Amino acid sequence: MSAAPGALRIAGEMGIYRAEELKQMLLAAVAAQPALELDLSGVSEFDGAGLQLLLLARDAARAAGGALRLAAPSGAVLDVLALTGLGGSFGAPAPAAGAAP
Repeated sequence: MSAAPGALRIAGEMGIYRAEELKQMLLAAVAAQPALELDLSGVSEFDGAGLQLLLLARDAARAAGGALRLAAPSGAVLDVLALTGLGGSFGAPAPAAGAAP
């Protein structure tokens, strides 16, 4: 995980076992930069807890007058966003051409 101004990269699991760690990191990042871009290209596992974290960060960013945007979400993230119909809530891009639906 690395941070640059206005950007945060999360890699590995984004689920229940890391929820508290990631919650603190996301809320701190949003507090520092309400217009935050999350690079989720390195997320290998994503579950309901990960989705709750994104919703929490999105709402915190909106409350601070900013927005949360997903950059390069991994297939694991895209699968859950597609299943829940929430992809548009984060500006998630469509899967790359030729990618399996």
